[in-house]
Amino acid sequence: MTDVFQARSPPVTLFEHPGPAPGVYDDPELMLVRQRLLSLDPRGETVARVLRETIDRLLDGEHTGRFDWDDLHKTEKTHAGTLVEINLLRELGLDSGEDLDYLIEGIEVDCKFSQKLYGWMIPPEALDEICLVVWADDHQGLWSAGLLRANRAKLTTSGTVTKKGNRDGKFQLTKQHRSLVTWLWHEERLEENLLLHLDTETRDAILNAGAGSKRSPGQAKINELFRRVQGRRISRTVIRTLAMQKDYMKRVRYNGGAREKLRKEGILICGDYPNHQAVAEQLGLPVPQEGESVSIRVVEAKPHHEEEPRVRLEGRHWVKARPDDPREPAPLLPETKKATTQH
Repeated sequence: MTDVFQARSPPVTLFEHPGPAPGVYDDPELMLVRQRLLSLDPRGETVARVLRETIDRLLDGEHTGRFDWDDLHKTEKTHAGTLVEINLLRELGLDSGEDLDYLIEGIEVDCKFSQKLYGWMIPPEALDEICLVVWADDHQGLWSAGLLRANRAKLTTSGTVTKKGNRDGKFQLTKQHRSLVTWLWHEERLEENLLLHLDTETRDAILNAGAGSKRSPGQAKINELFRRVQGRRISRTVIRTLAMQKDYMKRVRYNGGAREKLRKEGILICGDYPNHQAVAEQLGLPVPQEGESVSIRVVEAKPHHEEEPRVRLEGRHWVKARPDDPREPAPLLPETKKATTQH
């Protein structure tokens, strides 16, 4: 008899797409493009992942320690649009257009990204063409993507003037015509940027951990992360940003990492191993997915824990610790990658 059960897959939920904007049924090309994109990415999962990865790549936490879009340089923010366009081309398997970014169902489509909703800058060559308009805001934790026929009569000049006194020649959607965007996915949840959304006190405690230590400030920060942020999935991007080293995941593992160092405080850190996922599930925690970890302080089950979810490890039953439960060392987690089923 083993100590853990096989973790179950998360339930699949139905996904509803926003309806086409008024008048779009009179635009057969736009409807064809819409149908093709939705067939390639019905739930928007690929677009959401591209946006998360693009933002994280620009932040480059491993080398810079940054996690806030506002800390990016202007040139980096400008480059975001190019990265989104290229990454969507590759991940959705689209063809490149001759004059615009994509060729979808034989129709030229331009891709425009903005961190400000409706802030897309439409170039002259895209006038009267179809644009895939994409928006993501890491502070709000939301993203959207839709299609727009860039009708010149419904756009306004940007008014932006370069240092040489030349207007940039681009256009924006007028406020009264914003409803003309046909949303493919609208105000969907962007994978959480954990460090950005922590309360100030918790974030400062994590970032200041190990201050002045020349030995391993990154390890101290990760220890503090798992100590303070329990019961929430933590991605490898957060670990990379705090560790600021190539083999950043070693700071989580046993053999000198947080999993070993916090064990004496009663803290378990479940990773994405199947048996770790099963432990998290049995304790009623969010189940860590690929590259994720979840921490929790546990104690051996006592009579007053009668109704608490529990897991059997090292021949004993463990539950999530209550605030008034005294601290005791946590059991070892199974490291095997193959889950087994209790009989």
